[in-house]
Amino acid sequence: MEDSWVNLAERIGSDLHLELSGPGSRRAVLIRALRAAVQDGRLAPGTRLPPYRSLAADLGVPRSTVADAYATLTAEGRLIARQGSGTRVAPRAAPVRSPRVPKRVPARPDAPAHDLRQGRPDAASFPRSGWVSSARRALTAVPNEAFGPADPQGRPELRRALAGYLARARGVRTTPDRIVVCSGFAHALRLLFDGRVLRGPLAVESYGLAFHRSLLDAASVRTVPLALDEHGARTTGLESLRAVRAVLLTPAHQFPTGGPLRSERRAATVDWARARGGVILEDDYDGEFRYDREPVGAVQGLDPERVVYLGSVSKSLSPALRLGWMALPEHLVEPVLAVKGEREAWAGVTDQLTLADFIDTGRYDKHIRRMRQHYRSRRDRLVAALAAQAPHVTPTGIAAGLHAVLRLPPGTEGGTVKAAARQGIALDGLAAFRHPAAGMPHQDGLVVGYSTPPEHAYSAALEALCRILPPRPGTA
Repeated sequence: MEDSWVNLAERIGSDLHLELSGPGSRRAVLIRALRAAVQDGRLAPGTRLPPYRSLAADLGVPRSTVADAYATLTAEGRLIARQGSGTRVAPRAAPVRSPRVPKRVPARPDAPAHDLRQGRPDAASFPRSGWVSSARRALTAVPNEAFGPADPQGRPELRRALAGYLARARGVRTTPDRIVVCSGFAHALRLLFDGRVLRGPLAVESYGLAFHRSLLDAASVRTVPLALDEHGARTTGLESLRAVRAVLLTPAHQFPTGGPLRSERRAATVDWARARGGVILEDDYDGEFRYDREPVGAVQGLDPERVVYLGSVSKSLSPALRLGWMALPEHLVEPVLAVKGEREAWAGVTDQLTLADFIDTGRYDKHIRRMRQHYRSRRDRLVAALAAQAPHVTPTGIAAGLHAVLRLPPGTEGGTVKAAARQGIALDGLAAFRHPAAGMPHQDGLVVGYSTPPEHAYSAALEALCRILPPRPGTA
């Protein structure tokens, strides 16, 4: 009987969890459990306790047992009982805690005075009200089965929404059954190469994120750099790389140098993939954000069977959402799903459903249009500040994306990056993105994320940036 009562007590609910064990009558055990919960702080001052009837029904004891326990603790001053407001933990019943040696918290680097790091959307511009509205609509309409084990391919609502949006906005030719949802670009790389869906060596652009190269290194994938110029990667070099069957490109806006892949190089790369039986990995990380003209469509539209199209909301909405996608050639869908496993372990269902509604209702398009204007204004202000205070330093590449590369006089990059650090300016030198095996000469430059600072801090960040730029060559 005692054991069954203890088990029943575990069903009291999340508002009151009691440890009912030990010798004595039920009244004594209940008093001891309530007293301990108040004393150690599990029942905080002001907490309202269940009515006699509710707690007695949960425990399967007479109401008088609960009433006696409450009365005893009230007499001790641990509870207070007032007509009309129930029984609560007394305000002065603070928990008694044993002295503990405080844990040593690892020191964190101080936040920079001016944050101009690349790849970070304006956090203050996240569309909170629209996202909440879409979440409410999506969760209200979704069938119950959505809250069971998640499909590794992703929710069908999101895959349908993405297929329509990508076709309309990026010229991607795909269907929902060829889209696989993932948690972002890095996750997609892991699925493709850790799972041996694709194998190296992999041709890459000579400038790119070192983090991505480290992921590939960890998967034992050798990367071979392709030279760059103002027209993007020199993809003609693929013909001489006999062992290479895959190439990773950022054709809409080369990261980080900023040039688009020239149209004839796009076509030639697709021809190479067809002839070699190879695959093009298209990282469309900020393809919607072009400011001097309409965004150029995806390379994937030239041949959906030879291009793996990779996208995410990391730049358009927030990297905190951890949502991305792959539009795959038909023959790669099942191998990728086999690597993902039977259940989705990364991308949450509720965020997928919310994003699907956000796209379907037009809120995503509206947000993209608003942010396109916002980031264009940010870039224009950067260009104007440079023209006024450092006219010998100009942004290169197309007017697009969330960052700009500032070309510097030869030999000045290292000193400028150090000067920025001394002044509390967080940014990157261009050399940090250079492939270790790149043969082309390095051109000094800074990678400046103009999307990162909050609006109230942007003008001050530009002034600080201009102060640390090297002088014009030949001047004191």
